[in-house]
Amino acid sequence: MIIGVPQEVKNNEYRVGLTPGNVNSLCQRGHCVLVQRGAGAQIGLSDDAYQVAGATLINSAAEIFQKAEMIVKVKEPQPQECAMLREDQTLFTYLHLAPDPAQTLALMKSGATCIAYETVTAANGLLPLLAPMSEVAGRMSIQAAATHLEKSNGGLGVLMAGVPGVSPAKVVILGGGVVGRNALQLAVGMGADVCIFDRDIDRLRQIDLTYGNRVRTFYADGLLIEQEVCEADVVIGAVLLPGAAAPKLVTRQMIKKMKKGAVIVDVAIDQGGCFETSQPTTHADPTFVVDGVLHYCVANMPGAVARTSTFALTNATYPFVEALADHGVLQALSINRHLCNGLSVHKGELTSLPVAQAQGLKYSLAEDLLAA
Repeated sequence: MIIGVPQEVKNNEYRVGLTPGNVNSLCQRGHCVLVQRGAGAQIGLSDDAYQVAGATLINSAAEIFQKAEMIVKVKEPQPQECAMLREDQTLFTYLHLAPDPAQTLALMKSGATCIAYETVTAANGLLPLLAPMSEVAGRMSIQAAATHLEKSNGGLGVLMAGVPGVSPAKVVILGGGVVGRNALQLAVGMGADVCIFDRDIDRLRQIDLTYGNRVRTFYADGLLIEQEVCEADVVIGAVLLPGAAAPKLVTRQMIKKMKKGAVIVDVAIDQGGCFETSQPTTHADPTFVVDGVLHYCVANMPGAVARTSTFALTNATYPFVEALADHGVLQALSINRHLCNGLSVHKGELTSLPVAQAQGLKYSLAEDLLAA
């Protein structure tokens, strides 16, 4: 198979879809890998390293899209990339379609087969290709919150850990999944006063067993969320409904009641965000203020630590890339139901039920389309 790796074009996005090690493994299996010049240069993955690994270096993204049978990326395709996709091509990347009707329609119009990292599943019911970036984003959320709590960065002027005789920051984490637990780990390590909400009692029990009285655990009840959020210095939005738009757990009225200079970090922004006031931002301009509350809503947080993120991501995605290349896309999807769960668009048809529900579009079963 001819596999193409274009350079990412989203604002301040330096991750890359395959590492030189991945390229070498694919080439040894008889595949051809086209890599755009400079795709990994910003994170120390040089063109020479890709060339030594067996890649063919290509000058432009347009040429890669023209020649490749499968495109392997990191972030959702931007409009100019959607326009280059074609019917006999496969796109394997993060898509986050639920809050993005324009991208959904563009991918359907292309006729391409589009597989979303974030909805590929595992036998244990988890999301193996979302997990590594959720780990990164969860840990980064506390770093970002601590930085933006500083007065010079627009925050209230609170030290996350406090000092003897002065209380630490009060941190509220909404969601106890991968993002929430990684945020929790760093927040506790920094000495913050932390509480976490979730609707999975077993998950809360596990958190309690791990952290004891260093963390307060709450069932996600609306009144309790409002009470804790309004008293918080930091609120981390870490809610996930796989493939679907994130629920708005914090309303505009709740934001108005928060402390002026408090910080919210909406890690769920890729799926529309779990704060009613959230809007996507970039690393170039990461924050905005609503009712005195600083909002950090960067849609590609792991891109700030792009080298770490690239290796963490490709460790998880590479086996699926290999399966798609070795077996062919349609056969690989047919024999692996977990990979098939990632199929979002195929030959102009939408195959993701949560996206269809979020956007009021027609939905087709992936199995029916693949069997046709």
